Amino acid sequence: MTQGGAARRTVLGAAVLAAGTGINSLAAGTASAASAASASAEGGGHGDRGDRGYRGLPYPTVIGHRGASGYRPEHTLGSYRLALDLGADVVEQDLVPTRDGHLVCRHENEIGGTTDVADHREFASRRTTKTVDGVPVTGWFTEDFTLAELKTLRAKERIPAVRQRNTLYDGQWAVPTFEEVLRWAEREGRRRGERVWLHVETKHPSYFRGLGLGLEEPLARLLRRYGRDGRDAAVFLQSFEPSSIQRLSRLVSAPRVVLLSAAGTRPWDFEQAGDPRTVADLVKPEGLKWIAGFAQGIGPTMDLILPRDAAGKLGTPTTLVKDAHARGLLLHPYTARNENSFLPAEYRRGTDPAAYGDALGAFRTYFEQGIDGIFTDNPDTGLLAAEAFRPGRRPVNG
Repeated sequence: MTQGGAARRTVLGAAVLAAGTGINSLAAGTASAASAASASAEGGGHGDRGDRGYRGLPYPTVIGHRGASGYRPEHTLGSYRLALDLGADVVEQDLVPTRDGHLVCRHENEIGGTTDVADHREFASRRTTKTVDGVPVTGWFTEDFTLAELKTLRAKERIPAVRQRNTLYDGQWAVPTFEEVLRWAEREGRRRGERVWLHVETKHPSYFRGLGLGLEEPLARLLRRYGRDGRDAAVFLQSFEPSSIQRLSRLVSAPRVVLLSAAGTRPWDFEQAGDPRTVADLVKPEGLKWIAGFAQGIGPTMDLILPRDAAGKLGTPTTLVKDAHARGLLLHPYTARNENSFLPAEYRRGTDPAAYGDALGAFRTYFEQGIDGIFTDNPDTGLLAAEAFRPGRRPVNG
């Protein structure tokens, strides 16, 4: 049995309880997600999940956001591995380049908050201010470091005020390259007997292309090298810039997802091209039809599906799920987390922003909208909530 079942629910329940006291480990494979194929078989894998591509993933799909970043420093091999151990179906990577053109896994190119670079006196002079997608940012940037230099740094927890327990793992892992992740996914796939699915984002692609460090071509080369470039490959490609997804659609056939931020915002490539459309335009039927011409899905902020009112409570659902499904697009909204500070007001418990609220209740409300999957920092919580929706029932707006 690949997914689901009473045994898996027991493991997931134990995982949620463990999360409340700090997770050390779960037996690898007891609640493992879809995992990696041999590079020789264009994504490889065996069984009907491999044959059906992304349509064969469990519904709703649980995506480990930057790994299991609720429990380990994000975008580390430790975070990715724990996401699989907790049962994530897919594990996310965000890609930025080094000065010498290697793709590395960081949520942002500014690394002052996610590495110990500030403790390295030899790099003090590289602290600077840059304008990234129209926003001034001060710190240290991956594009100013060679890979060899970046490898002297160690990863650390990004939000220690909320996730103090995660600081226990500061310094345990280096910044991984995407090629290292692909190799890791192959090893994990062989060990677990299933493909490891990845969800890969190009970060600030127009900005980097302007620096001569375009992301799409080196990404496509790596995907081809490791057999993840085909239509049924065990990878999703995602970006907040539609033009990056369009470029990738000409390079590889792997499934693609356009990320969508707040309704009033404009993708940065639209800003640069003078395209007047906002996200509010893209979530209308005509905008979704346009996206469906080069992508298989959208990754909207959850607020585009369930808006929050002035008090932070969930309001009336929009028609986005129905409208996207009508155009054949899947939906992978972001980001569900356990802590009060991230939850809708009605699901918070107590006054401590770092304490866990009724995350299971919030997840179930999200799944009731008929979404196809969700990005979450807490894959075990997401999977426990998803179990009720996995026997083929498509709830509410499906």
